[in-house]
Amino acid sequence: MQESKGKAAARSRAYSGRDLREMFAAATVWLEKSVADINALNVFPVPDGDCGTNMLLTMRSTMEEAYRAPDNNASDVAHAMARGALMGARGNSGVILSQIFRGLAQGLEGKESFGGRDFAAALDKGSTIAYKALTRPVEGTILTVARDASAAGMASVDNGDLLPVMEAAVRAARESVANTPTLLPVLRQAGVVDAGGQGLYVLFDGALHYLKGEMEEMKTRRPQVVPSSIPLVSKLPQLVAEKEEPYGYCTEFVLKGQKKLDLEKIRKRLINEGQCLIVVGDDDLVHIHIHTFDPGKAIHYASSMGTLHEIKIQNMDDQHRDYTEMVTNQAPPAEIATVAVVAGDGMAQLFRSLGISTIVPGGQTMNPSTRELLEAVEALPQDKAIILTNNKNIIPAAKQVPPLTGKKVRIVPTETIPQGVAALLAFNYDTDLRTNVSLMKDASASVKTIEVTRAVRAAKIGNLKIGRRQSIGFVDGELAVVGDKPPKVLYDVLAGLGEAVARSEILTIYYGKNTKRSEAEVLADTVRQAYPHLEVELVYGGQPHYHYIASVE
Repeated sequence: MQESKGKAAARSRAYSGRDLREMFAAATVWLEKSVADINALNVFPVPDGDCGTNMLLTMRSTMEEAYRAPDNNASDVAHAMARGALMGARGNSGVILSQIFRGLAQGLEGKESFGGRDFAAALDKGSTIAYKALTRPVEGTILTVARDASAAGMASVDNGDLLPVMEAAVRAARESVANTPTLLPVLRQAGVVDAGGQGLYVLFDGALHYLKGEMEEMKTRRPQVVPSSIPLVSKLPQLVAEKEEPYGYCTEFVLKGQKKLDLEKIRKRLINEGQCLIVVGDDDLVHIHIHTFDPGKAIHYASSMGTLHEIKIQNMDDQHRDYTEMVTNQAPPAEIATVAVVAGDGMAQLFRSLGISTIVPGGQTMNPSTRELLEAVEALPQDKAIILTNNKNIIPAAKQVPPLTGKKVRIVPTETIPQGVAALLAFNYDTDLRTNVSLMKDASASVKTIEVTRAVRAAKIGNLKIGRRQSIGFVDGELAVVGDKPPKVLYDVLAGLGEAVARSEILTIYYGKNTKRSEAEVLADTVRQAYPHLEVELVYGGQPHYHYIASVE
């Protein structure tokens, strides 16, 4: 109890300028690990594959300026970061990021230190300013993620603690990124989430790791790309390989005015000179970004009002060709297919996002037949396939498939969905069938699975008496807990695992088709409070029969 009070006190302390700087220094390091992944997502507004690079360069400029400011004053550091971001902003995502830092500086104006309430308000200010910076804001982008994260942070302000604010912001950012394809058709068509939104999520996640004292863990881990919340209809190489209209030049520069600058007048003058126009700054210093076929016009106009700095002109057609080649080369060789038996729309979306070749609907109480599994294998263009059963009752039917086909088919006998997820994450496109089967079996064995459902009839199993319709919890298929409420049963199962949970790092909770999200969120928050060392992720599985399925890793 005393230790908990001590942690609460630490969270509610005032944070200095040095804390602010080190938070985002850690976030920048975290972002750097994710640059290639973010670049590979980059299809909007132009598929040029430089979003992650642009955000990293923007952050490097931000942090260079931050280290020149006094450590002890939060306002000074925030304003230094805002200036560094403005001067070094690259691309749409970088310029929008600079506006988030501008709002952060305005929100912390005059504050020597800050807490959760101050930081939440500053993030909200940053989101508002970022929206105003664009002549035509588009939802399903970094803007949406910034707004959703800041709103969650504001809603989580309680006693002034910064950590709960950042935890809420990170959770909301992740969910917002997953939702971007539902808002932006080009993302849905490409089969990706928004690159800028993913980058912002990674930054916030890195800052949270710093606040939680997880710097050592960050050295051995890397950010994960957020999976889409909807089924994706195509793969990225199919989109980028199509014939495109010319893109022109991405033109950026900083204008230092000879006299007071009028941002609105500059916007009106340049609005018809190209696309993706962003004009941000103040009456002394303005950052201009535009996609245009004639960079000279924008540069000539701006130079009449002052001096130009940080001039960058990039041929987006060349960038697009490089990006097409990069993504095509990243596409894994289609030599080995993967087949999984999955129940629930959310679970199906998850497996698709992880690269599954084919899904066979089925699971508990609806086991697919050998014929259905065989037909799925025969429909594949590949001559080699791995079947993930994801339920022990499906294993016998799956084992009948290899002798019935001329293809090389192997079974990875996963008994639960979390085991199937772990196995699929271990799949290596660059190795052979035998090695992949071994890797996937090892990965699936490392996961503990918790399942919570309701009893269809009264029974007694061992020392446990079960009433009809009572909630029951299983660990790796063995009955462990009986109770009245599904969330309480899952919590009690975790408590019963003891040392296994203490040694684990990640808990993923998949909530079912008939489980309310609000109930699941309360459960996730309760678990986070009880097990602060766990990274708790809440995912919509949509599975029937099971209120909750959880993996402990």
